[in-house]
Amino acid sequence: MSSTDGIEEAVAAAFREEWGQVVATLIRVTGDWDLAEECAQDAFAQALDRWRRDGIPRRPGAWLTTTARNRALDVLRREAVGAAKLREAAVLARDETSYDDGDDSGVQDDRLRLIFTCCHPALPIEARVALTLRTLAGLTTAEIARAFLVPEATMAQRLVRAKRKIRNAGIPYRVPPAHLLPERTTGVLGVLYLLFNEGYAASSGADLVRRDLCAEAVRLARLLARLMPDEPEALGLLALLLLHDARRHTRVDASGELVTLEDQDRTAWDRAEIEEGTALLETALRRGRPGAYQIQAAIAACHATAATAEDTDWADIAGLYGELVRFVPSTVVRLNRAVAVGMSEGPDAGLALVAELEREGDLAGYHLLPATRADLLRRSGRRTEAAEAYAEALQLVENDAERRFLQKRLAECRSA
Repeated sequence: MSSTDGIEEAVAAAFREEWGQVVATLIRVTGDWDLAEECAQDAFAQALDRWRRDGIPRRPGAWLTTTARNRALDVLRREAVGAAKLREAAVLARDETSYDDGDDSGVQDDRLRLIFTCCHPALPIEARVALTLRTLAGLTTAEIARAFLVPEATMAQRLVRAKRKIRNAGIPYRVPPAHLLPERTTGVLGVLYLLFNEGYAASSGADLVRRDLCAEAVRLARLLARLMPDEPEALGLLALLLLHDARRHTRVDASGELVTLEDQDRTAWDRAEIEEGTALLETALRRGRPGAYQIQAAIAACHATAATAEDTDWADIAGLYGELVRFVPSTVVRLNRAVAVGMSEGPDAGLALVAELEREGDLAGYHLLPATRADLLRRSGRRTEAAEAYAEALQLVENDAERRFLQKRLAECRSA
């Protein structure tokens, strides 16, 4: 590997690990979302040249934050034609340890505070989640659009409107007082859920799993659970993330190829995370207020506690998905239910539900719809039809690891 490749990898790793912290810090001290993103991007661009010349710093995150702050300070001083801009520059120039924004929540984590700011009830729920994924996780507009199943242009408009709303409404950068937490709970939970999902099954790129995003989502979910210990959905979400994260390492093999749930090495699953997740789920359920994340955690627990793939209680999972549809009446949940029904009642029962979703058309362009149909057809022995469905899914998939998996299945069906 050349030194240039090594520097590029180091900057890429720093982006994955530090982007959210750098941007969150700049938003806190400047209050300007666009300036924060612009200066963070500039800092990472400078890193490519400076680290190649001077070497990789011992604390890349601190270097990036300082560089981005200095860039923001230069911009504000250059534009400081009024008293307000001069005050912003003064705040940015002083030492961070003396910064006091009047937030008495006791939460000092900039990234968690950023989530609560993004999830202000004045913003539509889709905008809350999208804005946080953009600023906190550094996901591109295209990646967020794929997560929401909307065109990229539509998502770009949502992000612009959300930033404008925060600026014009003067929404404060802080964790709200305890009595206001419930009104933002749905949005915050949704952000962490989608953040983990993007790490667990990246929507595009070479890697199926982005471990940094998974770890960050779990870390923030722990903070949220401590902040809201009596909120069962906060506990349910943390349980769900832990139960999924327990088998993250087995989702791809040593060469980066996707490994299906039924073929994963269950002895390599993280038993400590499974035990913690199931205990959290039990605690949440005892609250007597079931919700979507608790139900999803119960589904994950069915998989995580089955000794073998054959021991999986698919009938129970299908029933849980039926309950989940009541809380989250989405087509993606119904597609997952179709898989569970196909496994518990037979492929034809699952195919009937998939056909219904295809007629409705809401999942058009979503690669997992034809991929699910293909898998059910393969299990029923209809290899020719399965091959056609796999070929259809291949036209839509964005992730390289998933593409290779679908190509392998297609080849198997054609050679049978």
